[in-house]
Amino acid sequence: MDFHVSDTYVKGKNGNTLHFDVITDKNDLEKAISFAKEWLQSIGEKDAAITAQECRFCHTQSVSEEIEIEIMTNGYFIAKMEGCPK
Repeated sequence: MDFHVSDTYVKGKNGNTLHFDVITDKNDLEKAISFAKEWLQSIGEKDAAITAQECRFCHTQSVSEEIEIEIMTNGYFIAKMEGCPK
């Protein structure tokens, strides 16, 4: 199964840039932005501005079984890149 990756760059409250991918099973940018907002809130970045400017469709790919299970359970997976909490 193919999954859709939205490359996301958001300015954090400390001025740092959070770079992460939102991976979903549907190519729906509004859903990806909604999932990004949900995740940002969970890490204490609820005021981070996120629009189609910060979150853009990047590509489609296959994922590991563990990531696929998380997507099927939660609707999305966040692949943390730079500046994200562990």
